Amino acid sequence: MRKHHRSASPYEKRYGFSRAVREGDRIVVAGTAPIAPDGSNVEGDAFEQARRCFEIACESIEALGGTAADVVRTRMYICDPADADAVGRAHAEAFAEAMPVATMVVVKSLLDPAWLVEIEVEAHADGVEIDPERAPDGARR
Repeated sequence: MRKHHRSASPYEKRYGFSRAVREGDRIVVAGTAPIAPDGSNVEGDAFEQARRCFEIACESIEALGGTAADVVRTRMYICDPADADAVGRAHAEAFAEAMPVATMVVVKSLLDPAWLVEIEVEAHADGVEIDPERAPDGARR
């Protein structure tokens, strides 16, 4: 059964996508930008923006019954190669236990010029079911 999760991103409803989808044991998190809970952009350097991206992704995985330890792949998109170490530090902070495979790519730009980083995450939750007590309102069938 497919389950979906939404976040505070204004783009999800506008462009018709979910922040994360769970199909069986696989949880896939869409490209995640540094967006605050109120839908505004997170200010700060690449490290702070990346931390927020990973926080959103991990919240989405947890809402669908997984944990950060279940993460098996990450993709990080940055606009400035000079931000690689800062984004990499945030990645290590978020996924030290999981040690997923990772790709970091330098791109010309992201959707919003204020964004310094955008990330994608995939997890394998190994049969763990969603706990209805922990699932936020955004988790739905």
